[in-house]
Amino acid sequence: MDYRTHGTCSSAIHFDIDENKCVHNVRFDGGCNGNLKGIGRLVEGMPAQKVIDTLEGTTCGFKRTSCPDQLAKALKQALA
Repeated sequence: MDYRTHGTCSSAIHFDIDENKCVHNVRFDGGCNGNLKGIGRLVEGMPAQKVIDTLEGTTCGFKRTSCPDQLAKALKQALA
């Protein structure tokens, strides 16, 4: 899936969800390269709902959202 982010330094998130609704191959376009690679590795193989529950609502500085929050929104959309 490809998701265009809103309100973050990254511009898009790409990921796969398998038949068991687990997350794989998370990649961000732009943003804080090392941190976002780390997030991708941390959530690899996790159930999408657990990632949503963990990351949803995370903010970045003064922004109301963040790259992790945008990943949660992307996963919610993918599961809908």
